[in-house]
Order: sequence, then C-alpha cells, then structure tokens
Amino acid sequence: MDKQIICINWGTRYGAPYINRLYSMVARNITPPFRFVCFTDVTDGVRDEVECKPLPALRGDHPTKTLGKWGKSRLWEEGLGDLEGPVLFIDLDVAITGPLDDFFSYGTPDDVVLARNAAKPLHRLGQTSVYRFPVGKLAPILDIYAADPQGVADKYRYEQHFVTKNAPGGVVFWPRAWVRHFRIQCIPLFPFNLFMEPKRPRKAKIVIFAGSMNPPDAMAGRWWPKGDALGTWDHLKDCWQGRKGFKGYRHFLKPTRWLEDVWKE
Repeated sequence: MDKQIICINWGTRYGAPYINRLYSMVARNITPPFRFVCFTDVTDGVRDEVECKPLPALRGDHPTKTLGKWGKSRLWEEGLGDLEGPVLFIDLDVAITGPLDDFFSYGTPDDVVLARNAAKPLHRLGQTSVYRFPVGKLAPILDIYAADPQGVADKYRYEQHFVTKNAPGGVVFWPRAWVRHFRIQCIPLFPFNLFMEPKRPRKAKIVIFAGSMNPPDAMAGRWWPKGDALGTWDHLKDCWQGRKGFKGYRHFLKPTRWLEDVWKE
C-alpha cells in the first residue's frame, strides 16, 4: 500500500508552522518513500517537501453553532487532487510519538479506519484526528451531508460521528494503544494532576489534541488556549476562583516537557 499522508488547513489558527511541524514529525517516523499532501489556503512559508494543493470547494453552507470540524468534508470528494487509493489523514495539532508504517498495512486497502473516541468509550464512535480511507469511498456520505448540512450537523454534532455511523461498508478501528487522547488519557486524574506531569503513553504512535487544547498549551501547562499558564502553584488560586473550586483543580496540569522533544520541526 502506498504511503500517502494528507492534512487540511483553512483559516488562521494553524498555517505554515503547523504544516511544517507535522511534516517533520511524519518524516522522522516513517519509512520512505511517502507522499505528504496538504490541502490549504495558505502556502507562504510552507516547506518545499510538502505538496500544497488548493482546498476543495465546500459543498453547502458550513453549519453554524456546531462544534464539529465540518470543513473536513472537503476531503470526501470523489476526486481529491491527483490522489488515488488509501490516504492517511492526520490533524495538524497532533504529536507523533512512534512509527507510522503500521497505519498503512493495518486492515485492507478498502477499509475506513478510525481512532477510537476516548470521550465516549462505550458508544463505538470514531475519532477523525487520524483516519485512513480510500479516495472517493466517502463520496456517498458527502452527498447526504451536502443536501442538508445543518440538519446533518444538528443530528450528529461532530463530523467524526457522522463518518462512523454512515461510512459505506462500516468502519474499523486502530488498535487502542496506537492513538491516545492527551486531555483524557495523558493528564493524571485529580489530585495526581497537581503533582505529576502528563505522561507519555508508552505504546502510542500518535497523541491527539481533540478540543481547544493543543501541544503549545500542554507544553506551557495551560488548559485554555487564551489563558495564562496554569501549571504552577501560583495559579492554583486562579483555578479555584475562575472554575468553581475543585472543578478548577481538575483543569490544572503541569507543563508537559516530553512534548518539546516530539512536537518540533
């Protein structure tokens, strides 16, 4: 199976620094040859090894007041640049912590393979922070979504729930240990989070940062992207006052130093 990695960038939150960093993490953890393609509206500053392609048109109006990243639906088109066959999609804000080759040999080339949703472990839902699919395989669900984007978003909330429940032929999941959710599976539970640094999962290949927190926040000990770093004793009072007592303490994390060796260009 060819090793084809894709990512997507739109807007101003990420841009070239995130694209370049993801490429570097992939290159350090994969056996060549491989192809790295970014569908993006920003190309300035992106390193030459990245194949930048225009964003596919967004079908239908983007849902409003909906949490899911429905812009990812652009990648479900029948034609996706000049790509053919299975592609491995990776979010821009993940940390790659282990070898990636197994993501291309797992299952069959026709499978849609998702990470397991750590937030709802009993619901058999997938996470699209890292998932593999054959180009065009999800085109039928794109037609469903494009016919009523807001209705689909209201029903499923997140695009990954929609993919899990509607992918033609169903979905399969990566082995649990391969993909870990930083906020849910790496930060120690209260009260241990007050004393212990978030752990690096021993067998994980990718650590995802679903939600508002991303790697720079974790490295700074910051739960909220626009907040102050909270990973110091001086800020425990802010946790108490700003987040209603013990709930604030549960949102305390020590700076995650091991990410400095991983999340870099």
